[in-house]
Amino acid sequence: MKMDNFSRREFLRLSGAAVVASTALPIFGQEKQMLILGSGEHKYECIHDWLTPPQGLLFGDTHGVAQDAAGNIYVAHTVGEGSPSKDCICVYTSSGQFIRSWGSQFEGGAHGLDIRKEGAFEYIYHCDVNHRKVVKTRLDGEVQWEISDVKASGKYSKGENFIPTNVAFSPDGDFFLGDGYGSSWIHRFDRHGNYKTTIGERGSGKGEVNSPHGLWVDDRSGEPLLAVADRGNRRIQYFSLEGKHIKFVTEGMRMPCHFSIQGELMVIPDLESVVTIVDKDNKVVVHLGDGKPSNLRGHPKNDFISGKFIHPHDTMFLANGDILVAEWVPQGRVTLLRKVKA
Repeated sequence: MKMDNFSRREFLRLSGAAVVASTALPIFGQEKQMLILGSGEHKYECIHDWLTPPQGLLFGDTHGVAQDAAGNIYVAHTVGEGSPSKDCICVYTSSGQFIRSWGSQFEGGAHGLDIRKEGAFEYIYHCDVNHRKVVKTRLDGEVQWEISDVKASGKYSKGENFIPTNVAFSPDGDFFLGDGYGSSWIHRFDRHGNYKTTIGERGSGKGEVNSPHGLWVDDRSGEPLLAVADRGNRRIQYFSLEGKHIKFVTEGMRMPCHFSIQGELMVIPDLESVVTIVDKDNKVVVHLGDGKPSNLRGHPKNDFISGKFIHPHDTMFLANGDILVAEWVPQGRVTLLRKVKA
């Protein structure tokens, strides 16, 4: 994962260590140790490494997760050092069984991963931070188009970096693209990859962003608004779909990375070691697996602390209400947060 120098220094300065507890629940007359995170109506069983790579493939940084209409789950990772296979996209059933892998062209850069149905087909939008492009594919990997520059915007005339991180889908079929590791603009395209307009610019004021890492069109208020994980500014910033600044959300935010919405709830992976759920008013409902401060990114998994996150990079609500968490750690980790039934 790429961070600018200031963000990396600040991040490392804030790093440290963490602890955790578990809850024992009886199952079929026996006691099975279950690791429970959360409280009240928002309790989840924490199952680390619920998804693992097949034989012959080693995860690298697990950056993105998505689910298609059939329930299949997709994981984007950068490929671990020494992995025989270079496939960056792994596909699993809704119960976590490996199906197939593909996508060696994304080695080292697989990052944002989002799926949308367009007409009769579903498509994956990949953001590749190493090869600095956005690629639209079918679910089997068949490439539809690629975007490797945004010269039409007129924003890159002096050689500014273009390093896209995530997309968000507009109700009218367009999509928004965050140049999160590049020059911090947010671009709008139609579904065919044709440039339309740009919103935002680098900075810390209203309408300005610093590493717009993740994006989501949030319609929980009844009006669709563009939510931006303004990670470098440690906040969420909302825009109208035309690009007007609406508001900031700072409560409970550290370094928000992306979003997923189900009903009135939004789940937010925060790079500073926690997964946060907020309500429709963006008030914190619960923090899950808070591992801050953490200095375990470069450590072997034996040093990881059960129930504590290191660097959540993407999360999503699965169709059944469970939550999937992918972390920015070199050997990858994908955790299932299974909703505990009341």
